[in-house]
Amino acid sequence: MGLIVQKFGGTSVADIDCIRNVAKRVANTYDQKNNVVVILSAMAGTTDNLIEMANKVTPAPNKRELDVLLATGEQTTAALLSIMLQSMKYPALSMLGYQAEVVTDHTFGNARILEIGANRIKDMIKKRKIVVVAGFQGCDTQGNITTLGRGGSDTSAVAIAAAIKADICEIYTDVDGIYTADPNICKKARKIKEISYDEMLNMASLGAKVLQIRSVGFAKKYRIPLHVRSSFNEEEGTMVVDEDSGMEQLVVSAVTHNKDEARITLKKVPDQPGVAAKIFTPISESGILVDMIIQNTRAGGQTDLTFTVPKADFVKALEVEKKVAGEIGAQDVFGDKNIAKVSVIGVGMKNHSGVASIMFHTLAKENINIIMISTSEIRISCIIEEKYTELAVRVLHTAFGLDKD
Repeated sequence: MGLIVQKFGGTSVADIDCIRNVAKRVANTYDQKNNVVVILSAMAGTTDNLIEMANKVTPAPNKRELDVLLATGEQTTAALLSIMLQSMKYPALSMLGYQAEVVTDHTFGNARILEIGANRIKDMIKKRKIVVVAGFQGCDTQGNITTLGRGGSDTSAVAIAAAIKADICEIYTDVDGIYTADPNICKKARKIKEISYDEMLNMASLGAKVLQIRSVGFAKKYRIPLHVRSSFNEEEGTMVVDEDSGMEQLVVSAVTHNKDEARITLKKVPDQPGVAAKIFTPISESGILVDMIIQNTRAGGQTDLTFTVPKADFVKALEVEKKVAGEIGAQDVFGDKNIAKVSVIGVGMKNHSGVASIMFHTLAKENINIIMISTSEIRISCIIEEKYTELAVRVLHTAFGLDKD
């Protein structure tokens, strides 16, 4: 008998027929003598519809009340699946986030989990109940309903799996696993059988949208094996595991891309202590995340500084930096939204040289100019012109031997 957490995303519970399909999967797992805890997202499109309703009332709804509203999406699917399982004569019981003792901080809209008691879940498991938990939501220490941000149901699932010491956490979605590249733009992409937590963390942060990055962080911390698979077929998906588990280590496991970034450059900045802090502190105070940073030193005690931000924050960041430029005496500030980031990722890069050389040579052969470069132990990222994104992904995929046989 195993203890299995199964998480189903919005497309998996999009309507009653889909929920019936989920109920059959859960029942089948239960019939195999497993204990099952199910985590659900809201029906596809529900969260966006609820936000739209709130915005019709006011363009800036109170964040606490918005969380109360958004939490109803997952509450609906949890209740419907429990009703469905009960109609099939299975002992299902639904729980909301606070009932599952998901304790968070006070950041409405993007709360972070502080702890999960899960005592009631454990009690129900002992009684052979199928526990159905509304994902995406929790409760802060003052009793307020909170939500965990986009993709938060993944985080709920892995955190609960860690709290109850589950044997595995299965993430069911509308894709049948994790691929070596986006199959929509790279037809030769192939499904990966196993991938390490670190590789998946990098993929999630660099454009792959299969798993929410915080959920992978939880899985790595508590060593919870993740199985990413499709709700709509019985095929094996992709296992996300510790790299010491005997998995095959390719030099490069995947190529990712991200078109949601923009770059900002400050020209002829005084090359003095404290200037960088003056540049980035206002950006931080504005709640804007900075990704890549490059500094090019000039003669005469000056430097050029370039960094990237989410494309949605480009206008705001440019406005902030124009004000900063005047304060520090920089000559000019300009930006570019027509960029993309392509990355190669693989734990095998730790023990192999020449990966950067292959990447740069491959892009050069296609006359693709590299604007910025960032590296870590297991990934190399390049900023290029956005119009070359698909071509870059395909040629890098081929260059690193990732094409299908």
